[in-house]
Amino acid sequence: MDMRTCSAILFASALAIAFQVFVLSPISPDILLLPTSSIPSNSKLQEVSKLGEGLLNKPEAIAVDKTGVLYTATRDGWITRLHRNGSWEKWRHIDSDNLFGVTATAAGDLVVCDAEKGLLKVGEDGVTVLASHVNGAKILFADDVIESADGSLYFSIATTKFEPHNWHLAVLEAKSHGQLAKYDPSSRETTILLDNLAFANGVALSADQDYLVVCETWKYRCLKYWLKEEKRGQTEVFVDNLPGGPDNINLAPDGSFWIAVLEVVPKRLAFVHRSRAIKHIIARSSKLSRWVTGFYNKAMVINVASDGKITRSFDDPTGKVMSFVTSALEFENHLYLGNLNSDFIGKLQLTTP
Repeated sequence: MDMRTCSAILFASALAIAFQVFVLSPISPDILLLPTSSIPSNSKLQEVSKLGEGLLNKPEAIAVDKTGVLYTATRDGWITRLHRNGSWEKWRHIDSDNLFGVTATAAGDLVVCDAEKGLLKVGEDGVTVLASHVNGAKILFADDVIESADGSLYFSIATTKFEPHNWHLAVLEAKSHGQLAKYDPSSRETTILLDNLAFANGVALSADQDYLVVCETWKYRCLKYWLKEEKRGQTEVFVDNLPGGPDNINLAPDGSFWIAVLEVVPKRLAFVHRSRAIKHIIARSSKLSRWVTGFYNKAMVINVASDGKITRSFDDPTGKVMSFVTSALEFENHLYLGNLNSDFIGKLQLTTP
């Protein structure tokens, strides 16, 4: 084989590889920058007690009903609850490994975000699908949900492009495919309130229910969406420049909010998220994609006052006890911590700040 033939073969092979990596790439990536803020570490999350250890498979979100029973949904499809007497019960099973946000309703039911099935109502009489489509399109990634006083359900759709098993592609692409939606129980209709959110994540109502807060993970911020009076439908930034990507958010008894904060991009790998070419290459492998995120390295939760100012924070800077913490719920002077990297819920005693 002469040199010209070898060169032609190499050139054709290079073109074929480039076509596979770039033209047939599953992503069309944007640059994802590091947060510019930081919070001093205190390692307080290394002091948690472990509830339900060995029983819970990645308990991402937590809800407490009006009787004080705690609920969580896990990756093995179980809705498990902790009774006031300290006993655990595997209450309901859903054929799914993509259960995300949960909220307890005034009627005594639980509403669960099944990332693939949509919005589910779970009660003593079984499971009902409330919303599986919006505007004729299937809900691909229902993420978090909260009920308002009038029974309306506000929920986030993390992305309209990627399904849960391809979440790593959403990280790499870093585009704004998320939505904030409303389910009306009287009309059984679902409407979109906000579009083009950068991975819409946690959703919470203010103490007076005059606005919603929705978290945008890729933009390290949370937005305020007004529900009442002259500002109805208007949006403004609630808190910006967070030290990581906000995940779930929960209202605290004093009107502030607890937000779980993720390390989306480890500093040592920031170069990956600044290069579209490298992103295209990594997108071909889910294992590589996990390697270039920092979710499993550490844990952090912050308390944000109603004026958007950070008042407290707790963290595990090395992931020694807790990592990939996704939610923080305050109940009876304790903080309950959901996560996607353990078999327990963390419980932390709170003291006056």
